[in-house]
Amino acid sequence: MSPTDASDEYGPQMGLLEHLNELRKRLVWVAVAVALCTVIGFVFAESILDYLLVPYAQATGSVGEAALQTLRPTEGLETYFKVSLLFGAVLAMPMILVQFWLFLPPLKPEEKRYIYVFVPSSLALFILGMAFAWFVLAPAAIFFLANFMPQIFSTDWTSQEYISFVLRLIFWLGISFQLPIVVYFLSRVGLVSARTLLDQWRMAIVIIAILAAMITPSIDPVTMLLTMAPLIVLYILSIALARVGERQFNRSMAV
Repeated sequence: MSPTDASDEYGPQMGLLEHLNELRKRLVWVAVAVALCTVIGFVFAESILDYLLVPYAQATGSVGEAALQTLRPTEGLETYFKVSLLFGAVLAMPMILVQFWLFLPPLKPEEKRYIYVFVPSSLALFILGMAFAWFVLAPAAIFFLANFMPQIFSTDWTSQEYISFVLRLIFWLGISFQLPIVVYFLSRVGLVSARTLLDQWRMAIVIIAILAAMITPSIDPVTMLLTMAPLIVLYILSIALARVGERQFNRSMAV
């Protein structure tokens, strides 16, 4: 296939300035979506904060009475805005994923329909990761940290530290659950193979352990293992998806 034929099949090739302009347009759409959804977050921020306090209240035995300290005049307001912004980012995630897909290099006509698989699958994995973090990881980590040597340490956390900890746990585990989607696209363009992923499983375990340590600042082994377990399962799923993407890449190269 000649370069001209490839250009006709995939559409006109863009230069650097065109790519930058396209990136700017996609980022504008993302920014507008996040801003609008953040406004919605302002309405529900107080209810979300109450909900985020549940693991803390259960861990400290202060259900219905839990409250967080604020050490600076603006700390409560900053926490309120932080929760609203994260809620906006989560609510705008479908638009973010669509804009990311549209920014990818031009695809074959039959490949453009993959957006109907990519967006729901990526969104489902993101939600699944957040749900796992909230219902499994957060209660375990918060209970351990709140009840560590209670005869010496008094649990009275600040709003900024506690809310940031919980939000980081939820958001980054949701992002980590995108691993199968990322691996599939890397294999789809020939950058990684299922055999390579299978051969490098030991290195993958080490990387997953490091990632789990970054997501969960808690150093207890239970929380670490709870974080690593779904990531290892996702890595195995990624190997299967890489095999699918690899076959599709080989077929496209043979045409």
